[in-house]
Amino acid sequence: MSASPPLGRRAAVEFLGTAALVAVVVGSGIQAAQLSHDVGVQLLANSLATVFGLGVLIVLLGPVSGAHFNPVVTLAAWWTGRRGGGGPDLREVAAYAAAQVSGAIGGAVLANAMFAEPLVAASTHDRWAPYLWLGEVVATAGLVLLALGLARAGRGHLAPAAVAGYIGAAYWFTSSTSFANPAVTVGRAVTGTFAGIAPASVGPFVAAQLLGLAVGLALLPVLFGRAGAAAEDAAVPHGDHHHAAAGR
Repeated sequence: MSASPPLGRRAAVEFLGTAALVAVVVGSGIQAAQLSHDVGVQLLANSLATVFGLGVLIVLLGPVSGAHFNPVVTLAAWWTGRRGGGGPDLREVAAYAAAQVSGAIGGAVLANAMFAEPLVAASTHDRWAPYLWLGEVVATAGLVLLALGLARAGRGHLAPAAVAGYIGAAYWFTSSTSFANPAVTVGRAVTGTFAGIAPASVGPFVAAQLLGLAVGLALLPVLFGRAGAAAEDAAVPHGDHHHAAAGR
């Protein structure tokens, strides 16, 4: 297998991919709110746009960076590959996370600009409740299990459809509508629109997502067995590593 692309290129792809993902999430939310006053229709439009957008982004960018677009998935890939060398090292984790968070903010600003909204506006959409935090734990644990479990099951090639499909379903079966992504959560705090989250609600959401990461990692060997170095590869291959595809 060919050498992994340079870290700078992979980080740039993570930046642009996360920015595009958040632009899809926020932009489709704004469009849906403008076209319909029915909250159910708004959520349906938002979730469908996210499913299609995420699937395309994973197909296009996965071969370069692994299409994480999510610090939780990057951390999961590091944790499972840290002994066998099959995942990112801490320098790569830091570069990916910085690119993902900054990309998420940039994507929200871009979506705001496309719909003539204030470029940066603190959201007033309060999402502060224990049942919402539980929804984030469930959504994130499921995402981690899917992203890493696909590889262990030999189904990594199904990541674009499987991950996008899971996120679309989790919009509806979780109380939080499945942010499941610290970078996206931060990005959505700077838009005062349908998809926004109040800045004060960001901290508990991120904490719940990190707890979901721990739950997903704990369940992984229970469901799929313990893997050696070769089996610690995650869903979308690039270069001489296989990292997990994730998303929203």
